[in-house]
Amino acid sequence: MNLNRLSWDDLRIFLSVARAGNLSKAGRALTMDHATVGRRVSALEFALGTPVFERDRTGYRLNAQGRDMLTFVEAIEANVLALGDTLDADHPDLTGHVRIATMEGIASLYLSEQCVELKRQHPSIAIELVTSAHDVRISHREADIFLGFFEPLGPNLDIRRIGQFPLHLYAHAVYLRESGTPKSVKDLRKHRFVGYIPDLIQLDAVRWLDDVIVNPSVGFFSSSMLAQMFAAASGAGIVMLPAFARAERFGLVRILDGQIDVRRDVWLSSHQYLQRVPRMRKVATFLAEIMERDYPMR
Repeated sequence: MNLNRLSWDDLRIFLSVARAGNLSKAGRALTMDHATVGRRVSALEFALGTPVFERDRTGYRLNAQGRDMLTFVEAIEANVLALGDTLDADHPDLTGHVRIATMEGIASLYLSEQCVELKRQHPSIAIELVTSAHDVRISHREADIFLGFFEPLGPNLDIRRIGQFPLHLYAHAVYLRESGTPKSVKDLRKHRFVGYIPDLIQLDAVRWLDDVIVNPSVGFFSSSMLAQMFAAASGAGIVMLPAFARAERFGLVRILDGQIDVRRDVWLSSHQYLQRVPRMRKVATFLAEIMERDYPMR
């Protein structure tokens, strides 16, 4: 094995193929032709004196040597990124992209607004806010930071519980005039609801309506929390929403306030090596601080 023949570019290609699982996806990420990526991988394995991928019909999978190598190369990647931030130290602010992945509701109704404040503090950091209904593979660098309503699993992750938001029942005045205002949890049996499509729920944490009523009469279903909120704002029925939605601004009225207590934790996860990168660490700290300020753990 001649490590002197290796370059960061070789290792960058190795990382991209390891994360993408095939040459075409890796090539798109690297802006390279997939055939070129394949040749570079073969040249890397020749330099190492050992294969690091297993090839099959579905693509490229790391073998045992490749999995061992991945841990070291990810550490090198983090150091290269940190070096870039350090060499840019003469710049008045941190620079570069940080990708945050989270669910649609908290991204649209809370984080998009908070990112404006982050940009004011660090105007040279470019935030990419990705919405996903499921766990984003931080270990595959699909995002730099993941904010979710569940404790994620995965190797080499730094995982923290950073907040806890309450949920409330809401309805529009139009619906309450037509159907009456429930005075107790028991009264909810007489009302219709807006909720998630049961067989399309990918995250058990959003089954929050089940914490209040068993088998509610749902008249409008949607896989989108935003669609549910706006349907309820048009009088479709009672909806349960997180406090961060600030549903009152859309004409919804909180009902049974003080009679229900439903909460969900907020978890922040990032690759442990990326904690070495100043801009990643700064964004993670910002997210933890705003959650502690607005929705502290009880």
